[in-house]
Amino acid sequence: MATAADHEHMARALVLARRAMYNTDPNPRVRCVLVKDGRVVGEGFTARAGGPHAERVALAAAGAAARGATAYVSLEPCNHTGRTGPCVPALIEAGIARVVCAIRDPNPRVNGGGIRALEAAGIEVECGVLAAAAEELNRGFFTRMTRGRPWVRSKIAASLDGRTALANGRSQWITSAAARADVHRWRARSSVVLTGSGTVVADDPLLTARLDEPEADVLQPVRAIVDSELRTPRTARLFTAPGEIVIFTTRDGGGNADALVAAGARIERVGGVARCDLGEVLARLAALEANEVWVEAGPALNGALLRAGLIDELVIYLAPLVLGDRARGMFALETLTSLDAAVRLEIDDVRRIGPDWRVIARPASQAARPQRGRV
Repeated sequence: MATAADHEHMARALVLARRAMYNTDPNPRVRCVLVKDGRVVGEGFTARAGGPHAERVALAAAGAAARGATAYVSLEPCNHTGRTGPCVPALIEAGIARVVCAIRDPNPRVNGGGIRALEAAGIEVECGVLAAAAEELNRGFFTRMTRGRPWVRSKIAASLDGRTALANGRSQWITSAAARADVHRWRARSSVVLTGSGTVVADDPLLTARLDEPEADVLQPVRAIVDSELRTPRTARLFTAPGEIVIFTTRDGGGNADALVAAGARIERVGGVARCDLGEVLARLAALEANEVWVEAGPALNGALLRAGLIDELVIYLAPLVLGDRARGMFALETLTSLDAAVRLEIDDVRRIGPDWRVIARPASQAARPQRGRV
């Protein structure tokens, strides 16, 4: 049975795992803390993909002091060989006496196998300590492993009356510098920044993560564009920044395709005729091992994702200004004739960011909206 000390040390592991927030993709963010006689003797968090996992880093830091210690790990230790060797044999060889893990790894290659291997070696295992917090830390990884698609967050910057741009399309800047800095932190933790070709044409964004944190080690997210007609300009600014660019289209090639490939993009064809099948777009991103997708787009793409039940979380920044009813809204949706047809939201968090307010919400009716989204 888990003790108060187990909860204390696991809480430390989860807090420290956030140091790996920006660079572990496609692996989950994991921290391991080794404790012996009430004292931390070693700890470590997951390195970039291809580098050592948290358990191996902690064991190297502890050295001989690891023998007889308890390992607190924010995710079940792995027992398979991927880019690196498995962690379970390393824990056994080091003489770890007990393992406390927050939650089972949803990866089918692990999913209880690590726990069984540890127990077979005579190591006591306690699982389920602060499980909800551990899953939240790696929500995208869990979603990809259990649902076959990434966790999708849609960011919207709007006025207090819910408008995202003037009638002429101008939107820079509705929200403050503080809100924009917060957006860059969300981008940095994401596997992919997804937008539509309309946003690229209208705003010419870079879509990179730029943090005012010199010590932050950021693995730049893939920049993905939904562009059924391949109208993304090859002169777009996003081609001037390093990093991977993927364009999803319904076309077989021709037109602008060769120019976009020459500029550095990879073209991915998905289902759909006039519009891309968004469910297939997300499935492709999952196949590319994307855990979290951060959407920065206009009302057309946001509306299509919302209609299809493909938005898991909304991150809305509300600025203290009013733009009026002729300005552009958040979502392009069909005209509603009854409030019963409205998309209901569950508010998870509201906080002030500079002069603005950030609202994080989830569509309450998501599970009941199995439509196919196209844009």
